[in-house]
Amino acid sequence: MSVAAEVHPTAVVHPGTVLGDGVKVLEHAVVGKQPTLSPRSTARREPLPPTVVGAGTVVSTGAIVFAGSTIGERVILGDQSCVRERVTIGDDVVVGRGALVENDTTIGALTRIQADAYITAYSTLEEQVFVAPCVVTTNDNYMGRTEKRLELLRGPTIRRGARVGGGAILCPGVEIGEEAFVGAGAVVTRDVEPRTVVVGSPARVLRAVPEEELLGPSA
Repeated sequence: MSVAAEVHPTAVVHPGTVLGDGVKVLEHAVVGKQPTLSPRSTARREPLPPTVVGAGTVVSTGAIVFAGSTIGERVILGDQSCVRERVTIGDDVVVGRGALVENDTTIGALTRIQADAYITAYSTLEEQVFVAPCVVTTNDNYMGRTEKRLELLRGPTIRRGARVGGGAILCPGVEIGEEAFVGAGAVVTRDVEPRTVVVGSPARVLRAVPEEELLGPSA
């Protein structure tokens, strides 16, 4: 039996948005918002399809989901979080309070992104990734200078089961290997091998991830 979506009277759901069974859109949330881009923005400008929100998902108070994004089932988008355009989020993901997921990013099922984390544009997070509070990811080694950068914009790739500690910084294009562990406050300037613990600035290898912490083979 289908369960109707619940939309709070103060929320805004833009025309064409698809809300699955049992979706909750709470106070002052906005779903299906079209982006407003600066004349100098390098972001793509083609028309965006409607936002799709899967069954059982909660768009919490003050959260914003832009047009052209697809949100899976049973996702929690925390208070004042923001999901930009052309983002795909898998099932059972948590995006914490105040976290920002920028455009053209993919997030796999069962991933947890905690409060105030910043996931830059053109990033990939696979399944069961853990991103601690205040993590910062980056995608532009030139920081806005030279046209060459436009061909090289790329956020990090965080492989299945990897964990990134509080306040860590991931530099553009780095790959965090499957089940790797990035310590709190680390600055990751190069790829991290699977099942490896790295710490420090710049991040250096400390040891292997203990066997008892590993998820095991993917299904």
